Amino acid sequence: MVELITVCTGNICRSPLAAQLLQTRLGDLDPRVTSAGTRGLRSARMTRESAYLAQHLGVPAEVSSAHRSRFLQESDLATPDLIIAMTREHRRDIAELAPARLRHTFTVREFARLAATTSDADLVSSAAAAGPDGGARLRAAAEVLAARRGLTPPPADPDDDDVVDPFRQEWSVYQRSAAQLVPALDEVVRVVRLVAAPR
Repeated sequence: MVELITVCTGNICRSPLAAQLLQTRLGDLDPRVTSAGTRGLRSARMTRESAYLAQHLGVPAEVSSAHRSRFLQESDLATPDLIIAMTREHRRDIAELAPARLRHTFTVREFARLAATTSDADLVSSAAAAGPDGGARLRAAAEVLAARRGLTPPPADPDDDDVVDPFRQEWSVYQRSAAQLVPALDEVVRVVRLVAAPR
C-alpha cells in the first residue's frame, strides 16, 4: 500500500481537493491519502467552491461533504511515502517539523516539473531496487526526483512551483488554482502508477 499526504494552510481548499482527487484517481491501488493544514481553521468543512470543483472532477459528493480540516502534526509526517505541499512555504513548514522527510517532500508543481525531466526508466529502476513493497518503491522514486533538485533548472518565476491560495477569493481564483493543481496531480498519479507495483 502507498501512503500520501497533502498539505496547505487551512486544509479547506487546496489540500483536501488534492487528497480527494488522488484517492479517487488511485482508488484501484487502495492508497491511504490524507490531508492537513499548517495553520488556520480546525474541524471546518471544505469551502463550497472547492467541494464543487472536487465533484466536477469526479470526487463523490459525500467524500467532500465529510471532510473536516485538521492541523498538521509531526506525527502525520512519519509514515507517508510521498508528502505533497501546495507551496514552497508549506514545504518549509514540513521541513521544520520533520527535516528527515525532505527527500520525500515536494510542492505538487515541483514534483511534476522534476518528474517531467526524469526518465521513466530511472524511476522504475530505483523502484525495482527497493523491492516489492509499493510504499518503499514510491519512496525510492521520490528520492530520485529529490536528487534532481540541484540538476534541473528552477522555474524562471519561483511562484511557478506554488498553487495559488483561493481562500476568500473570487471564483476565477479558484479556477486558476485548480488549473495549476490538476495537471500537477496528473503527474503524481502517473508516477505512482509507474512505480508502485512490481513489473
